[in-house]
Amino acid sequence: MPTFVDRVVLHATAGDGGHGCASIHREKFKPLGGPDGGDGGRGGDVRLVVDPSVTTLLDFHFHPHQRASRGRPGQGSNRHGADGADLVLPVPDGTVVLTEDGEQIIDLVGPGSAFVLARGGRGGRGNAALASARRKAPGFAELGEPGEQLDAVLELKTVADVALVGFPSAGKSSLVSVLSAAKPKIADYPFTTLVPNLGVAQAGDRPPYTVADVPGLIPGASEGRGLGLEFLRHIERCSVIVHVLDCATLEPGRDPMTDLDVIEAELAAYSADLSDRPRLVVLNKIDVPDAAELAELVAPELRARDLAVFAVSTATRRGVHALSLALADLVAQHRAAAPARAATRIVLRPRAVNEPDFTVRPLGDGFLITGSKPERWVRQTDFTNDEAIGFLADRLARLGVEKELARLGATAGAEVTIGEVTFDWEPTLSGGGLGNGGLGVDDHPGGDGLAETGPGGRGPAGTAASGAAPSPGRGGDTGSSVSLGPRGTDDRLRASVRLTRAERMARRAAAVVDPAVRGEPAGRGEEEG
Repeated sequence: MPTFVDRVVLHATAGDGGHGCASIHREKFKPLGGPDGGDGGRGGDVRLVVDPSVTTLLDFHFHPHQRASRGRPGQGSNRHGADGADLVLPVPDGTVVLTEDGEQIIDLVGPGSAFVLARGGRGGRGNAALASARRKAPGFAELGEPGEQLDAVLELKTVADVALVGFPSAGKSSLVSVLSAAKPKIADYPFTTLVPNLGVAQAGDRPPYTVADVPGLIPGASEGRGLGLEFLRHIERCSVIVHVLDCATLEPGRDPMTDLDVIEAELAAYSADLSDRPRLVVLNKIDVPDAAELAELVAPELRARDLAVFAVSTATRRGVHALSLALADLVAQHRAAAPARAATRIVLRPRAVNEPDFTVRPLGDGFLITGSKPERWVRQTDFTNDEAIGFLADRLARLGVEKELARLGATAGAEVTIGEVTFDWEPTLSGGGLGNGGLGVDDHPGGDGLAETGPGGRGPAGTAASGAAPSPGRGGDTGSSVSLGPRGTDDRLRASVRLTRAERMARRAAAVVDPAVRGEPAGRGEEEG
């Protein structure tokens, strides 16, 4: 079972918003209680937060699917649903968030750094929030918006001050164990170290620094050979690179100078930025016979390259203290020269005044409508409710969708796609949209300032209007109108014929005098009593 994981694919799903509630207040002596449906709660976000106590992505290796809680639905008596709890995922310092295509989203460095990976959906509005002067008691509510879904790649780039690089079995793990209190696995065979080992070193009164033992590199590591490609990214954040050279190797064709040239070539092939990092050379295993003589032989040549050289024996700890002091000084110099990490600036970019709320473009034999508003409205519409469909159609018409479709030459029955829903477009009889107000349009003061309409054959408060004589709508339009209906359903949205207040009172009075009037209203073209 792995104990160190530095690359995982995370499937994050934010919580869905809670549905709004369609409810009517019922209480003794209050016959007209009105709508009292509450709003749904917001869905929970999925957030990544840097936790210094976490050093691996192992948890996401076993649990790659993470989902935040959804918002609670609204209830009657104007009770709003509770928001879903955010899902906080602790990640190691130095975690990089990438898309599946390898594009970097954010680099999380520093304790407390946070990022919202997936945002929760909005809660749907209840019918109390959807009520207006013309629609006293809406018989529908908005659905909760689905939460965002994102498949992200998390990569860990270890945040260490010193990186030890070298061939397998060069003694890097042994050096970490004597520089710090770390206890890595040490054995006399290649590739003993399969994961980076971290240790914290303290040299005298100098500030402590971290040391990372990178698994052994071999020729071609930058191209994927050996384990180098998997762990070369852990060197990117280091302040100092330490070449650990084996002076006791008996492998044919290997010597300290050759090993140094090979490792330098691999580092340069992986990233050109690594060439500017300070370097030290450690000639290791000088306690082995003939190794000390070899170290004395190659040391002048290394110094000629402006490299600081330290002859070290991890078995006898010879030269370890001097090396630790030199590393502490180099790290301190790098920290002092490094620019202070500025706080992340949140830049608010307001939308341009002339930026359209939607766009319409041809798609095959139909049209595709894109835009945050219409797409969100479609997601939050209950297509099993005629009145909700009417509300959506009126909002789209008020936004200018019908006029734009008519301008582009859309004909009746054309397929119109918004988000994941496809409609059969049926223009209003008034011609290419609802015009100035249109039939059955009323302003909604509490929402988005958009129009709303009742379902087919039903007035704003459930008054039967099927077959009634047409009455003029606002803006002078007359006659019934047909708007958008979801494709594949039998229910087509027809804007209701609104009755004036005087007409409704007259009909009620007639119903009291003559019970026969309580049936269906008069047909088209007939006078109503």
